[in-house]
Amino acid sequence: MDLEYPNETIEAIAGHIEEILRLLGEDPQREGLLKTPVRAAKALYFATSGYKSNPEEVVGDALFTAPSDGQVIIKDIEFYSFCEHHILPFFGRVSVGYVPGSKILGLSKVARIVNLYARRLQTQERFTRQVCDAIAESGGAKGVIVICNGQHMCMKMRGVEKQDSSTTTVATSGCYEESTQLRAEFISSLAYK
Repeated sequence: MDLEYPNETIEAIAGHIEEILRLLGEDPQREGLLKTPVRAAKALYFATSGYKSNPEEVVGDALFTAPSDGQVIIKDIEFYSFCEHHILPFFGRVSVGYVPGSKILGLSKVARIVNLYARRLQTQERFTRQVCDAIAESGGAKGVIVICNGQHMCMKMRGVEKQDSSTTTVATSGCYEESTQLRAEFISSLAYK
């Protein structure tokens, strides 16, 4: 995504970051921090760029007629997001399966939908559901399954400080809710590299 940084917004965010640095006991005027507020403002603006788009814009006209009634599976789509409770990163991988309706979705659009929702303040549970629903609605899929495995810095660097913890969330719709066999086929496909 080519992102334009609106100067007024970046300056306003940078001003708040500079004040946060002061409140934390830092000197925003010291050499190492002189440009930090603007850099951090741009990084935060980029990391939350998912608010500036929607699935319809992301998918556009990348829906294609294709003879397919089997599963389409896209594995290990990496994502980076921010926990809405602590504004600390969480990251991991998402695997998506869907059974097409009359159209298939351009493969890169699935990854773009993942980015769209990851680049918002999130909970992993809601993120997984949003990706599932967006793919189901975008192409009229007969069913969608999304499995997300994430690692949360709010659990690793603060709070319980559990370094090896990870969280898995699953969302399903349509035929994946109805068929244990279809879910099992999807899950077994994740073992293949």
